[in-house]
Order: sequence, then structure tokens, then C-alpha cells
Amino acid sequence: MPAVRSRLPLARGATHDFDAALASHDLGPLARGAVTTLQVNVGKLCNQACHHCHVEAGPKRTEIMTAAVADRVLEVLAASPQLTTLDLTGGAPELNPNFRRLVVEARRLGRRVIDRCNLTILFEPGMEELAPFLAEHDVEVVASLPCYTADNVEQQRGHGVFARSIAALHQLGALGYGAPGSPHALDLVYNPGGAFLPPAQAPLEATYRDRLRREHGVEFRHLLTITNMPIRRFADYLLARGEYDAYMSLLVNHLNPATTGHVMCRSLLSVGWDGALYDCDFNQMLELPVPGRARTIFELDAIAQLTGAPIATGAHCFGCTAGAGSSCGGSLA
Repeated sequence: MPAVRSRLPLARGATHDFDAALASHDLGPLARGAVTTLQVNVGKLCNQACHHCHVEAGPKRTEIMTAAVADRVLEVLAASPQLTTLDLTGGAPELNPNFRRLVVEARRLGRRVIDRCNLTILFEPGMEELAPFLAEHDVEVVASLPCYTADNVEQQRGHGVFARSIAALHQLGALGYGAPGSPHALDLVYNPGGAFLPPAQAPLEATYRDRLRREHGVEFRHLLTITNMPIRRFADYLLARGEYDAYMSLLVNHLNPATTGHVMCRSLLSVGWDGALYDCDFNQMLELPVPGRARTIFELDAIAQLTGAPIATGAHCFGCTAGAGSSCGGSLA
């Protein structure tokens, strides 16, 4: 089956054929291995509207996963022992009324659960018990904090976000999140503030740890560096500044073949708020469905049937494979 390709604007004179780029390095098209992670986007509603957001999430979005789709997610999880991780994202996933049920049932099934949290959600009405809930159920928190300085964070995420993020980290820290040896895992996420690749993850993590510990008394487990994808809101930002062509060239010219064996789409299945299936969250936002007959979670007979299936690719895939690589778990090489 031919690969499905994204519809992104091409830089003048540039070739953004990802499969052709792989072939030039004697690598075949991407295919899925065993799926171990079910990443579920429970909706686009968010209390923030960040400039870089590839989901274009915000307070006015109305796309919300229903109870019926959440039920099917849990059915698939229960029927698929190879699925070891439920990765909940959004929007702000905590705003979905099914969020806590998904957490409780997934943990009852013995699955690892990740909450991709923007931190400020802890201070929204009705979220007063969110942090204790996450700790009670040993939910791993992957928290967005694009810099250790207020100015850089607020340029991306809005006025006052840094102070509220630090306050949220203190709230989580009081429950043991991020403390050395604690069962409550807390990872932070860095993404660039502009049209450039993330720096090396390990030294940046060391800088984050020193600055946050010394200036704010914040502890965390790991820093994850993630490349900004040239789609949706960030693509609009690049186009408005006349930087889209240069950014795509940067990604294309920094393709790292060593990262292609570790990209997240090889072991992850993405589920949209409406139950549609995708190879990754980025394909979801570009509406690039999984190749094959099962296009929704209701049509999926067994996770194992996806092993070896082709992966839909596009120009944005250069973002995951440029430099040290990028995934939901941070750098790849």
C-alpha cells in the first residue's frame, strides 16, 4: 500500500519526500513494530493557547472524547496485554470528564499511565484534588516547561504561566513527585522558542536541574527535549515570519538516519478524540489516518494486527528525525 503523505507547503526548490530521503540512506519506508503504547488524545479543550501548539488547543475548542470512545479505549487496553502504557494527552487531558475513569481503570489493569500536563491546569476550578488523585494512582506526570526562565516561558505560553507552573511543581513536589527515589515520576518537557532544533538533551537537563533546584526548590526525574513540528499553529507562526522554508530546510538537512529505528510511531498507536486511529499525534493533527482497513478504534480487532503495517509519513517526519531526533519521550540519539 502506498504511503499516505501530508499536505504541507513546500519550500521553493526543496524536496520534502521523507521516504525518498530514507531511501537515499538505504533505509526502507517506516513500518510499525510491536505496539506497546496507546496514546489517547481526549480532546482539544485547554485552559491555555500556546503559540507553538500543534494541536491548536485552547479554551474555545469543543472537541471532547465521549464516554463511548473512552469505553472502547479501555476494552482494547484490557484485551491487549502487549499494551503496557496508556499515554493521555490533549488539550489539557484533565478537562475531559472521562479522564479520571481512564486513569483508574487503566491502573486497575496494571498499566503504566502518563498524564501530559501543562501544570497550570492544577489551578483551574474543579481541579483542586487533581494532584492528590495523580499521586494516589501513581500516574507519571510529563509536564510542559519550555524553559527555566519566566521570560522565555511566557513568550510561548502567556503572562503569569511561569509562576503558576512553578507553584504547580511545588504542589506536585509536596506529594513526592520528582524526588529522588520516589515512585511518583515527574518529567519536564523543553521545546524551542523559535525556528531551531533543541540543544543536546543531557547538558540542558543538567542546566534545568541546577537552575530549578537552586532558584525554585524544584526537583524532577528527566528533561525531555522535543522538536517543534512545522504543523498547525507553529506552521502559521513560521509562515507569518517568513521562516517556514528555512526551518524545513534545517530539518531536511539534519536528517539523522540513526534515529529512524527509534521513532515513536514504531511502537505507538494514536487515538483521536473521536476514536479515529493514527500513527502518531502529529499525523492526527494533519488528519493522516493509519494505512489499512481499521480506521477507528471500533474497527480495530487486535493490536497485534498492526505489527509490520506501513506508517503514514510526510514532510513533518523530518522533525522527528533531525539532529538527535525527537519523540514524546525526548531525544532519540
